[in-house]
Amino acid sequence: MITAILTIAGLATLFGLVLGYSAIRFRVEGDPIADQIDAILPQTQCGQCGFGGCRPYAEAIASGEAEINRCPPGGESTMIALAELLGRDPIALDDEAAAEKPKSVAYIVDAECIGCTLCIQACPVDAIMGAAKQLHAVIASECTGCELCLPPCPVECIHMHPIETTPQTWRWPYPAPPAREVANG
Repeated sequence: MITAILTIAGLATLFGLVLGYSAIRFRVEGDPIADQIDAILPQTQCGQCGFGGCRPYAEAIASGEAEINRCPPGGESTMIALAELLGRDPIALDDEAAAEKPKSVAYIVDAECIGCTLCIQACPVDAIMGAAKQLHAVIASECTGCELCLPPCPVECIHMHPIETTPQTWRWPYPAPPAREVANG
C-alpha cells in the first residue's frame, strides 16, 4: 500500500517537474504588434468585424489578413489610430454599418420584456442579467453598445440610449500615454 502511494507521489512530482520545465523552455511569446493593436481596439467583443472578438481581429491585422477598417464600434478614430501605429494610409470604413455612432447603452423596457433570454445569449460581454420568464436588466457600466442584443429580441423591447458626453463618460480612443514625471520647483 505504501509502495503504491510513494510510486504515485513520485510520478506526480516527476510529471510536475517535466511540465514546469517545458512551460519555461518552450514558452511562446505573444506578437507585440498584435498586443498594441488589441490595446487600440474598443474591446466590445461584438464580432461585427467578422472575427470572434477584438484579439482575433488584432492578430489578423498584424498578420496582414485583415484591413484596419472593419471595426464599427471603434469607428474612424480607431481606424486612424491603427493606421498611425502600422504606418499605413487611413482608408474609408468598410461599410455604412461601420459609420461612427454616438456611444450608447442598451435599455430594456420593463413592461414589454417577456423574459425569453435571447438577449442574454447574444450579449458578448454579459451585460444583461435576468432569468427565463423573468424581467431582464442591462448593467449599463458593462454594456459596450454593440447592438447585438437588438436583432434576437422577439418583442423589440430593447432600445439604445445615447450616453451624454461628460468628462466622466468620455474615453480617449487611444491607449493611455506613458505617465510623465512632473518636476517640483
